[in-house]
Amino acid sequence: MNKQYRIKKNSEFQAVFQKGRSAANRQFVLYVLERSDQEHFRLGLSVSKKVGNAVTRNRVKRLVKEAFHQMEEDIKVPFDFVVIARKPAVDLDFEMVKSSLKHVLKRAKIVKGKRSGPKKG
Repeated sequence: MNKQYRIKKNSEFQAVFQKGRSAANRQFVLYVLERSDQEHFRLGLSVSKKVGNAVTRNRVKRLVKEAFHQMEEDIKVPFDFVVIARKPAVDLDFEMVKSSLKHVLKRAKIVKGKRSGPKKG
């Protein structure tokens, strides 16, 4: 993930926490802040030591980054996202992480396009 797509500074994290809104499921908490001054989304990750050791935490971060990378086309821009991983995220494989993040993004009303309405017929 390119540098311009990351949130690294504490002040930027705090801005998303204080001014943004949140959505959550069992595995992830997502904070979202709309930013009209940028042309792409940015992502910040937080994985607590309670989740596991460094290897486990880094694995969760890699999976989340890759999931956002693959869903890039479906995500509305411009937003700042902060994803906080909860303990159950450790047990997920990549496809489950991706679907869990999609679920949280839908709850936050961030995913573009495809409306899934009732099927006719």
